[in-house]
Amino acid sequence: MDIVFIEALEIDTVIGIYDWERQINQKVVLDIEMAFDNRRPAASDDIVDTLNYKDVSKRLIAFVGESKFGLVESLAERCADIIREEFGVPWLRLKLSKPGAVTGSRAVGVIIERGTRPG
Repeated sequence: MDIVFIEALEIDTVIGIYDWERQINQKVVLDIEMAFDNRRPAASDDIVDTLNYKDVSKRLIAFVGESKFGLVESLAERCADIIREEFGVPWLRLKLSKPGAVTGSRAVGVIIERGTRPG
């Protein structure tokens, strides 16, 4: 199995359950691993054959930037849905971090895996 990844994609959004959080933008950070067979793009050397990480990133930046979720769990789930449905990814691992959310920690968040991991 090959992996296409996006690491430390920072996006400002409204996220949180407290009233004060609903009034400000906060940063979330996405780390994403996506299963993709890279043999075809490696042979063709053509971007159209790839899982284009720039296109995935741009789509998530637009979606997350406009969203207003209360829970990081909800946001992570919807991001995973977008990647799987719109980009045809059979398996992914997504880490969504919320830096500075808990005093004394660098970040908190969730890690989810969705789909069937190709063997």
